[in-house]
Amino acid sequence: MRVAVLAAEAVPYSKTGGLGDVAGALPKALRRVGVDSLLITPLYRQTKENLLDHLAIDDLRIDWRGREVSAQVYYSEASGAPTFLIHAPEMFFRDSIYGYREDYERFAFFNHAAIVLLRRVGKPLDIVHLNDWHCGFAAVEIAKLRRYGDGFWRNTRTVFSIHNLAYQGAFGMEELWKLGFGDDFSRNAFAFDGAASAMKAGLADSDMLSTVSRRYGFEIQQAENGYGLDWLLRQRSDRLHGIVNGVDYDVWNPETDPELPAHFSAHDLSGKRECKRALLNKFFLPENLDQPIFASVTRLTAQKGFELIQQAIGEILATGAYFIALGSGAKESEDFLQRLRNHAPNQVGIYIGYNETLAHQIEAGADMFLMPSRFEPCGLNQMYSLRYGTVPIVRAVGGLDDTVGNFDRVSGAGNGFKFDEFRADKFVEKIYEALFNYHEPEVWRRIQGNGMTIDNSWENAARKYVRLYQMTRA
Repeated sequence: MRVAVLAAEAVPYSKTGGLGDVAGALPKALRRVGVDSLLITPLYRQTKENLLDHLAIDDLRIDWRGREVSAQVYYSEASGAPTFLIHAPEMFFRDSIYGYREDYERFAFFNHAAIVLLRRVGKPLDIVHLNDWHCGFAAVEIAKLRRYGDGFWRNTRTVFSIHNLAYQGAFGMEELWKLGFGDDFSRNAFAFDGAASAMKAGLADSDMLSTVSRRYGFEIQQAENGYGLDWLLRQRSDRLHGIVNGVDYDVWNPETDPELPAHFSAHDLSGKRECKRALLNKFFLPENLDQPIFASVTRLTAQKGFELIQQAIGEILATGAYFIALGSGAKESEDFLQRLRNHAPNQVGIYIGYNETLAHQIEAGADMFLMPSRFEPCGLNQMYSLRYGTVPIVRAVGGLDDTVGNFDRVSGAGNGFKFDEFRADKFVEKIYEALFNYHEPEVWRRIQGNGMTIDNSWENAARKYVRLYQMTRA
């Protein structure tokens, strides 16, 4: 099977969120389970030059908006899979990856260039795997090429993955003809609520749909979480499948993680205690290793439910526990964290911004991880926490519900604690439940072991994608 993965961002070349982690890890994992996979992504100003192996094509000629444009293509295997990076500075060399009025045009160009590139570099594909609204344009273009008898694409099928339905790539319908989508077939695919939506186009014209957890796949078919597209997802529910993202254990593994002061495993947790000591020292907090550390590594946005942490933090600190947070986002949330640190300097450690090394060290040194999200398509931090023996306390939505099982003292099953309603009192109940179990060391080690031994690897997820690809081709 030959598969091309298209994504607007991919680690290690670019990243703004979970999409970058997924797109960077999946092609490598597919190769490990026997799939001939490759990755195509833009080359941004932020991409480090030392990740590029060589210039593969210096004259990729692309018909674009009535004229011929020439782009370059660089080749790399820094992601662990063959990767082609499309170099078009006019489109992609910006101060940030997203956030521009013409983003729809930039990614329409990327999609069209990727299709031209795929025709040039090899034999026809079995599957083109498209990710989020940025790749909805390719779903329509490939469907049109098949519809009008292009032999190269005759047997190619498309899979479209929804990472976050809230972002839909909307723009004016009048722009479609400029982008090469002025025909009725294309306009019907893009048309949504008086505008054009690249997300809607991907949902409408792809052969198979996937999203990043089973629970999220159900949630987005309801009006509350469907962002106006729930009707289409219900209409195509027989083509919609939920596959939880994987964790790259080459990067997130407490037994080998180079960012940690000590290593540990489910069978020997002594190194985790040393990581806890180092974490307290890093934030200049008193070295009381018996008091639990509650942690948060998150974007400070409404999606992540930070308001529940704000409402619950007094209860947490009243128990004598520590609270350590790494994050950035809404200014009022950043200001709250700074005031909290000033109020309780012996219990609170704060880092405003993002620091990858520190994220690893927090996952390793903390005892409990707080993730009370309003919605969470998949979530990765709860899976990192499970692997590092840091027990997650989450709201039962999306991928959080799929990956965290509430601990049952009778059966001994479960790897964390979760609540349903988006209410601070329900969150606090689970915090107290976790604290009760934390003070029984044997029980706590059982919960940690339950989480650390789960296989959330990308290889496991990749096998599920292979089955989905096979269904798509059937």
